[in-house]
Amino acid sequence: MSRLLLVAFITSILIVPALLVGQSPVPTLPSAVVPSAPRILSRSATSPSPSPPAKPTEQELVDSLSPADLQAIISLLKGNFTTPDAITETELNRATVEGLVVRMSRGVILFPDKESAAAEAPIPFYSEVLGGHIGYLRLGSLNSANLQAMDKSLGSFAAKKVDALIVDIRSSQATSDFAIAADFAKRFCPRGRPLFTLRKPNVRQDRVFNSDRDPAFQGLVMVLADGDTAGAAEALVVALRFYDKALVIGQPTAGRAAEYSDFSLSGGKVLRLAVAEAVSPESRPLFPEGVKPDLPVEMPTAAKRQIFQLSNEKGMGPFVYETGRPHINEAALLAGTNPEVEAVEAAQQRRGRAPEKPPTHDPVLQRALDVVTSLEVYGRR
Repeated sequence: MSRLLLVAFITSILIVPALLVGQSPVPTLPSAVVPSAPRILSRSATSPSPSPPAKPTEQELVDSLSPADLQAIISLLKGNFTTPDAITETELNRATVEGLVVRMSRGVILFPDKESAAAEAPIPFYSEVLGGHIGYLRLGSLNSANLQAMDKSLGSFAAKKVDALIVDIRSSQATSDFAIAADFAKRFCPRGRPLFTLRKPNVRQDRVFNSDRDPAFQGLVMVLADGDTAGAAEALVVALRFYDKALVIGQPTAGRAAEYSDFSLSGGKVLRLAVAEAVSPESRPLFPEGVKPDLPVEMPTAAKRQIFQLSNEKGMGPFVYETGRPHINEAALLAGTNPEVEAVEAAQQRRGRAPEKPPTHDPVLQRALDVVTSLEVYGRR
């Protein structure tokens, strides 16, 4: 009896709507088919049509070619291309070099002359105490002069009761001097531990850089990095993250954590090749993927460099701390307005002058300060 009632109920659901809209009744379905009919209708009404597969990119197509396909394409070009004189061995070699430079841009670099391959002007070191107890170190170029300047700042931080550090490596130029990068890392990493390794193909023994001194600072460390963090500076980032549990904030590094060698060509050009890759303390290669941040924060490169230049005179405070607007009276204070400032802005707009732009802001450094403050608040609970 219950099965007959079920069939009658489902049949009424199918017939009554048809009668309401003036259509012919839907015929009663066999009991064996009844349970599946509503599910099929519901699924077809709600499921979107399958989207066509994404078209592969040109590089994906080339990567999918087998060695036999590659040789076949070269042969077909030589025998069938409309201008066979263009498919010479020289042109094929040029195409090969061009493709390698593009596809392996982090490891193969071609310079027009020795002057272009020369190192850029060094970037100076900068330090400051933010928030009364947070040391800010912008390392600049990894060289002996900046290492001495950092040692001096770390020594002064003890008297200032600095208990947290923000190490900014966003202005460290690409360098293959992993020995100096290891000297920077030794100021933070424990004695006797491997900092990073240089691994060279076809060489049996790796070059391991170890710490041979006690760290100059032991406390909370944040590291700021981005696409300008390149070469040996990337190895420094992973050493601080591994041993100091430092959070890396910003954007992925350049992916050039390798030792490079320059080779002069007969026409005066210079070919720079990555000849050894850097490996982290946990044996993870850093080339060519680089270092991914723990907390990604976007910031335009031009704005960052402008702030670094201005900070030499103004400090970093104006670019992370908002200055409160002055209030004229109690009503303005409660309303959160400033009549005098607003009147000036209105007058500028009437005269066709754009209002003053807000000061440039460093969201990466701001995020690091927020994390340090949050951890302090949590630690007091």
